[in-house]
Amino acid sequence: MTTTTKSTRATKPGKAFDGFSTDERAAMKEHAQELKNSARRSPRTAKADGEADVLAKIAEMSETDRVIGARLHDLIKASAPALTPKLWYGMPAYAKNGKIVCFFQSAKKFNSRYATLGFSDQANLDDGTAWPTAFALTTLTPADEVRISALVAQAAS
Repeated sequence: MTTTTKSTRATKPGKAFDGFSTDERAAMKEHAQELKNSARRSPRTAKADGEADVLAKIAEMSETDRVIGARLHDLIKASAPALTPKLWYGMPAYAKNGKIVCFFQSAKKFNSRYATLGFSDQANLDDGTAWPTAFALTTLTPADEVRISALVAQAAS
């Protein structure tokens, strides 16, 4: 007697699972290219090259995201100078000892209605049993900048 197994992945009735979305595949391709580029760089120039890559990626963004991304870049560099700028899945990110601590995802990246400042599990933000790891951004006010600077400094500590 033969048995057949069904996939446990939920799909819409009558529609097969197509795998990753076009945006997800593009992000993975960007990440593969980032890994190749970083492997080719000398350790002495990696930080400067990473920052140039991040600034170039920010320059490609829509006007709203470009303004937020550029301001976040300045805030993160000032609040946590130990973090190294680098690209991560095609997004500006900031790493400590090679591990991503925080990243900026433009609204267009996955066709979202807002940009996102996210923190990885490497960020030192633990506070009790629950804490936020991503923040939606539509604009940056002076109060937002103070809060973000404090969060980034804590995350990098």
